[in-house]
Amino acid sequence: MFVDSHCHLSFPDLHGRIDAVRADMAAARVDRALVICTTLEEFATVHALALAHDNFWCTAGVHPDNEGVAEPDIGGLRALAELPRVVGVGETGLDYYRLNGRSVDDMAWQRARFAVHIAVAQAVAKPLVIHTRSASDDTVAMLRSAQAGARGALTGVFHCFTETAEVARAALDLGFMISFSGILTFKTAQALRDVAAFVPLDRCLIETDSPYLAPVPHRGKTNSPAWVPHVAAELARIKGVPVEVVAAATSRNFEALFQLPAPATET
Repeated sequence: MFVDSHCHLSFPDLHGRIDAVRADMAAARVDRALVICTTLEEFATVHALALAHDNFWCTAGVHPDNEGVAEPDIGGLRALAELPRVVGVGETGLDYYRLNGRSVDDMAWQRARFAVHIAVAQAVAKPLVIHTRSASDDTVAMLRSAQAGARGALTGVFHCFTETAEVARAALDLGFMISFSGILTFKTAQALRDVAAFVPLDRCLIETDSPYLAPVPHRGKTNSPAWVPHVAAELARIKGVPVEVVAAATSRNFEALFQLPAPATET
């Protein structure tokens, strides 16, 4: 019924209890999850989860915040992206939130890394999983430039969206989907709820970003894919539709974006 389109099941808080995580998912009617890669060093663990479980898929990429890790190149990242059950490229993008005394010009290494991911996504025709924080202008500009080039189509999702309606509009204009996390349930997130009201349901995904950002009523705890229905319920309240409508729409959107069939049990 529900799909968690972005979770980090390779992280220690969750990887050591995958059987319990999966049991909780089943009980909550969360039938699928996308396991996100954030470093090349982590990829083997992420990929193993996708290979071991028929309702998990994964991505290949290096998070923009990660420093002191192996740097991706086009050939190496493409080889990972073409492996079985790898359905997206990322988590990638730009993050200028913690400059630590550096200037935006000093973050050229992030932009170069992002460019590698964009090129690979175009080469393998798989969607990008975008992380952007305090860097939306450059993120959107790089995606626009890539789409205007001749290297192939470009699709993807702006995950854990926390930006303005203007950024949401730009993402939609690029043909990207927008994913909402447990932040949507936070008392202080009215501006984000206003954005969620604006984004068409046929362009929405839901996620946990677990083990982070547990939704109300579990805020402050270790998040899990089993709690993505709370995000769906809040999005349903915002849209004024039954939660089943949100579950069905976000599942269809997930399948369309990541080129996956609907579960065989669905009719």
